[in-house]
Amino acid sequence: MTRKPTGPLRTGFTTGACATAATAAACGALVTGEWVSPVEIDLPRGQRVAFDLDETAAGEGWARAVVIKDAGDDPDVTHGAAIVATLRPGRAGAGVTFHAGDGVGKVTRPGLPVAVGEPAINPVPREMMTRAVQEIATRRGIPADFEIEIAVDGGRALAEKTWNPRLGILGGLSILGTTGIVRPFSCAAWIASIHRGVDVARAAGLTHVAGATGATSERVAQAHFDLPVHAMLDMGDFAGGLLKYLVRHPVDRLTIAGGFGKLTKLAQGAMDLHSARSQVDFEQLADWAEALGADRAEIAGCNTANQALGIVGLPLAQAVAGRARDVAQAVVAKAGVEVDILMINRAGDLVALAPAGGGRTA
Repeated sequence: MTRKPTGPLRTGFTTGACATAATAAACGALVTGEWVSPVEIDLPRGQRVAFDLDETAAGEGWARAVVIKDAGDDPDVTHGAAIVATLRPGRAGAGVTFHAGDGVGKVTRPGLPVAVGEPAINPVPREMMTRAVQEIATRRGIPADFEIEIAVDGGRALAEKTWNPRLGILGGLSILGTTGIVRPFSCAAWIASIHRGVDVARAAGLTHVAGATGATSERVAQAHFDLPVHAMLDMGDFAGGLLKYLVRHPVDRLTIAGGFGKLTKLAQGAMDLHSARSQVDFEQLADWAEALGADRAEIAGCNTANQALGIVGLPLAQAVAGRARDVAQAVVAKAGVEVDILMINRAGDLVALAPAGGGRTA
């Protein structure tokens, strides 16, 4: 169920921060035989924060701690998940090694910040956990040789709600976070996922990727161009986030797929297509429709973009697709990326296609 905040939005903690807290607690118990709760850790930007332990267990040569993730008021699929760290002594001189427990995925495709075959535990959380156990080892005067296994209860099912399967992270979730803090509704996680999708596609040698505003437009674009799943980027409303990243990390060809309303906003220069952050300019849309023979006043008085489309029909769809293509192409032109636009209606039918190079074929 979606949580609906009624007061100021709360920040939360990343899976990486929760895993570090559980790791620090389990390591402390492994070397001292004593549990400390709450356990304190340092975040990458210097904050020192405390976490309560939900469960603890220990046996001969191992200790395990559980921290429940609190994502604050961010709509995060991992909110409330149990992040589990199990610590064991490692081989002498091996340092800190990481292992994927149940619910944490493994990397199977290149292009991610973690090597193929490794647990999907990102570099910053690895650094945080390594630093935490090194500090404990230093205080006890022992080598920091530990095996760290991270698990997430229910992580396999939760991962199906994320980008992990198409990024080639199989078997569970990723342990993420660069600051340790989750900013509610910051959109940063979504944009980061878009970036990782581009990285994976490039590493796989793909030359054509598609960014879609939703599941229906993605399905149509994938079928129309016969693209593999790892070419599909869940762009959502973040056209700018995708286009700007492609300037620095280009591919030969980008298809942007979506419905008439969102693509009208792109055609009018908006880079964030969310209804709360950009609106259709009906006066400008009326100008375009008038050039096609429509009654300008009628279009300017429309309540929705789709109402205007219903009045003018496919010529307006094609005109908007061409203008959206031109706007997007201007952003990535210097990187050599060719852009085309695929537009669908609410029934999921293809209504316009503006190919790269300026042609306008319905």
